[in-house]
Amino acid sequence: MNKKILVVDDEPAIGRMVKMSLSYEGYDARTAINGFEAMESVVDWKPYLLVLDIMMPGMDGYEVCAEIKNKPETKNIKVIFLTARGSSGDERKGFAVGGDDFIVKPFDPEVLIEKIKELIGPAVIKG
Repeated sequence: MNKKILVVDDEPAIGRMVKMSLSYEGYDARTAINGFEAMESVVDWKPYLLVLDIMMPGMDGYEVCAEIKNKPETKNIKVIFLTARGSSGDERKGFAVGGDDFIVKPFDPEVLIEKIKELIGPAVIKG
């Protein structure tokens, strides 16, 4: 079985590109376009990791991360923020709400893949 990763970005082209990169590496990737969709997928699909944008309408990435990390049933899901917000304050806030890593756009997909492998290992779950 392949490890599940949810890509949450309100920019569909970025979500598709990240999903394609993850699928190529063997991960089972899905996308969500906002925080509310992300929370539904977290409950229904139970991903290992979220690649999470910060600036989204409605529920932003900080709120999604905080909610996930504050629930016993989802607190172990890893979160990598992937965002255009690159100030040190943004990064500190991301870690303060429970983020596990922080990448600023524009980004190198290979760097994202390496960070994912560091957090959850290779794509395939060994039986």
